[in-house]
Amino acid sequence: MSGKEGMFPHLIRFCESHLETLEPRSPALRKETPVVTAASLSTDEWGQVNDELKTWQNEIRNIDTSLKQWSLFGDFVKENVPRVRLSNSTIPLTKNTVTKEKGNPSKRPLPRDFQEWDKFDVEKECAEIDETVAKNDPPAYIDIEVPKVKTKEDASLLTQQEKQILAYHEKDKGNEAFRAKDYEEAVVYYSRSLSVLPTVAAYGNRAQAEIKLQHWNNALTDCQSALKLEPCNVKALLRRATVLFHKGNFQMAAEDLRMVLKKEPQNPTATQLLSETEKNLRESHLEEKSKRKVILIQEEDEEDDKKKAEQTACPVEPIQLVGGEDSEAAPIERGDMGNSQKKSHSRGDGGPHSKFNNSHNGHGKGKGGSSDKYKVTQESKEKLTNGTGKRGSTASPQDERNNTKGTSEGGGNTESTVNLNAPCGALPPHLSRLKNEGNLLFKKGQFADALEKYSLAIQGYTDSGIDSVEDLCILYSNRAACYLKDGNSQDCIQDCTRALELQPFSLKPLLRRAMAYESLERYRKAYVDYKTVLQIDISVQAAHDSVNRITRLLIEQDGPEWREKLPNIPMVPLSAQQHRREEPPSTEVLQARAEKAARDAGLKRKGEIRFAGLKQEGNDFVKKSKYQDALGKYTECLKLKPEECAIYTNRALCYLKLEKFIEAKQDCDAALKLDPVNKKAFYRRALANKGLKNYLACSSDLQEVLQLDPNVQEAEKELEEVTLLLRQSLANATPSKHRKSIPITEDDDDEETTTIPNSDSSCKEDDISINLHPTNSCEFGQALNAARCHRNTMACAELLANTSSEMLPKFMSTQLDGDTISFIMQALDTHLLEKDPNLVYQHLNQLHTANRFSVALMLQEKDGRHQMTQLFERLFAVECTEFTKNDVQNLANKYI
Repeated sequence: MSGKEGMFPHLIRFCESHLETLEPRSPALRKETPVVTAASLSTDEWGQVNDELKTWQNEIRNIDTSLKQWSLFGDFVKENVPRVRLSNSTIPLTKNTVTKEKGNPSKRPLPRDFQEWDKFDVEKECAEIDETVAKNDPPAYIDIEVPKVKTKEDASLLTQQEKQILAYHEKDKGNEAFRAKDYEEAVVYYSRSLSVLPTVAAYGNRAQAEIKLQHWNNALTDCQSALKLEPCNVKALLRRATVLFHKGNFQMAAEDLRMVLKKEPQNPTATQLLSETEKNLRESHLEEKSKRKVILIQEEDEEDDKKKAEQTACPVEPIQLVGGEDSEAAPIERGDMGNSQKKSHSRGDGGPHSKFNNSHNGHGKGKGGSSDKYKVTQESKEKLTNGTGKRGSTASPQDERNNTKGTSEGGGNTESTVNLNAPCGALPPHLSRLKNEGNLLFKKGQFADALEKYSLAIQGYTDSGIDSVEDLCILYSNRAACYLKDGNSQDCIQDCTRALELQPFSLKPLLRRAMAYESLERYRKAYVDYKTVLQIDISVQAAHDSVNRITRLLIEQDGPEWREKLPNIPMVPLSAQQHRREEPPSTEVLQARAEKAARDAGLKRKGEIRFAGLKQEGNDFVKKSKYQDALGKYTECLKLKPEECAIYTNRALCYLKLEKFIEAKQDCDAALKLDPVNKKAFYRRALANKGLKNYLACSSDLQEVLQLDPNVQEAEKELEEVTLLLRQSLANATPSKHRKSIPITEDDDDEETTTIPNSDSSCKEDDISINLHPTNSCEFGQALNAARCHRNTMACAELLANTSSEMLPKFMSTQLDGDTISFIMQALDTHLLEKDPNLVYQHLNQLHTANRFSVALMLQEKDGRHQMTQLFERLFAVECTEFTKNDVQNLANKYI
């Protein structure tokens, strides 16, 4: 450094390079770019820039010239511009507000000298100026009325999408006016929306605005139009019921309200209005009955015979009103009879904006309800119009509203009966009160206040440290409902998600979240939630309707491959599926069951008396050896009680005595189906098999008898005889024929002993009587009955393991009942599921195809159903490549 002041370029460059490494964006590094001039550009570049500037300059001049030639207001020159706000004066555009000076404008008046100023009359000049202004200025006119908005919008040149957007905006304007309680303006904007594109929402909203204005006829027209577009629309039905209620047509109002409650059973408005309507109906019927009096017509005549002939009882019948109602109103006065049907020219009573000129006459037939309900016969109209009707209605709409108000006020204060301190689950008293207050406010429609109560309850729950997941889930779900009512879909989704994290597969949070997703047009997520709701409870009609609606939208949006773009739909476990649970019956069902039980009890007593008489007669015939007569009595007994096991065994005895061995065997088989351990049935079937020379089956049945009761001497003797016959038949058989050896062990007392397996013992030993390799249904049934008698589930499991799944329905066709199914389910669940789940699935897949399976499933007890549900839940949790969880779900639908 020399220490001298001056400009050092190399030092500047060094500092800039060092600063650039430290802070590349430092303002000290910025350098000014010199302005581009003709000298800094080449000739060609400068010529191109110059040409572009000239072109732009010419375009701007042309635009200015064309704008000056156009009129300032275009096509609206002949119309008046709307008045300035807070002003009642408008000036026609065709009149110029500035007066043109007449004469040559170049000749200006000379200034006055001082002497002329002395002679100047100020008042005279002011008067002349006022006269000039009054003559030249156009008169201003006062527009007293507020300019009306057109009720129709020309949308003939718009596309369908543009029409939808315009109609939506007009409807929003109507909603804003409705919220501001400017109902007339709301009607105008709803009419503009309908002129562009008729929609159910616009018709319903305009009907509500007309109801607020008490224009009942117009409101009824809009409700009918909405129901034509969408039959059974809840809002349209509810508003039509409101109109009919105010018009005094309580019968048809009640019908619409019942349809609303069928769709939405928890609708508080419909419930309250229906109670008021039914109360008015009862009062009108009582009034009708009280007015049906007998009027005696007497003529002032001295002749008794003629007087007696003329005294007649004439009941006065009510005439149906124009509204179609069956109830009658108060009688009209004599002076008003001729004018009872005069029409008012107001907007709501048949004016230029109404399609109704005679009360309900002229209704179109909508899909939501029959138009016949609103038709009036010409005869009734003439009678009422001419004053010939005996009864009519002169109550004005104001009177009807007063009566309705009085009815609702006289119904009692329902809020006083609500116990706000009622306990709510595990919540402490102060949180329970907050929740009850929120519920009450929600029922009143005060959703913002209810939202605050639920939020306080949730905050109190968090601060108190309570461990009750169910109560917290309910609080989040209720607050989500408030968010949904206020249109805050995003917060509704958050609260529903929190509720589902606490209690998965909860129905109400899922349904509310689906509705919130749909309002935000997130149709894929809404579809998944609706489908999950239907897995939980298939009877939710709103979910069915929403799934159908969203399916159409997704097809239009994503095309044929819309399913591939959906998120995964969760699989709901069987324990969470409400439609598979046994719901408690309603009061009507219990009452009907009680009446049916009483009738059945009477018939049962009569049948038992007749059954006992026939059975005794049959027994007497058997004692007298009249077996053919006894056979007829036992057959009649079976017609009365086909499930009586003793009658089958008695009739089998008659068949044996008559040597009808096939019929005897059939009756024994039927008895064993009803009672698998019946000794008489086994013994008599053994005799029938002996008569049919089926010694092997006879020996098996006799062994069953001795196994059940070793003290039956007749069975021992028959077994010895049949054993000898069996040996003789085997000895006489050809050597090439395969023989099956049956080991029979006898002790010194000539009593046959067989080993009964325990549940802990193996079923593969040679001395066990259970045949684990059956070849026909008879052997399979005997083996299964033996295992079931001793509750040996291990033996049953090994029997099923050695049996082919395809042969199982054939083997089970004669052995199927509720207890057998329960025993098989227990054996599969206890022993086979862990070893071979695929075999369990194959057996279950074939078992339901057996004969009488549906009947046996109906006769299954509650414990058996629980065992079956447990088996399918465990099978659902098993991971196997041979079948999927969806296969198990479909198979469970056939059992549960």
